[in-house]
Amino acid sequence: MKIIRVVAAVIKNEDKIFATQRGYGDFKGGWEFPGGKIEDGETPKDALIREIREELNTEIKVNNLIQTIEYDYPNFHLSMDCFWCSLVSGNLELKEHEASCWLSKNELDSVAWLPADKDLIDTIKRTM
Repeated sequence: MKIIRVVAAVIKNEDKIFATQRGYGDFKGGWEFPGGKIEDGETPKDALIREIREELNTEIKVNNLIQTIEYDYPNFHLSMDCFWCSLVSGNLELKEHEASCWLSKNELDSVAWLPADKDLIDTIKRTM
């Protein structure tokens, strides 16, 4: 099975977490933490900084690794490094996503998360 390595930013601002709704591909419309594929020669943190700059026109600080999610989709295996992040500059401009929102701990279950991202929600709730 093909393995895809990606990174995801769990951007926290005070008591809220930033979520985005996918605007393209097979999983269009599902909610996810922003991020993307790690390119050859990149560290996970470098990839995450680049992806957030490209997708959201925003600079972030990548903090601690929350966990690595391993998830089997029908056509590939996803290995996703998920990091706590904070905003440095920018306005979180949506370039590839349909929508976004800030969710409190109690609101995290209010959107339809993509399966791999859903695996991270319980961990986030425990640490918020």
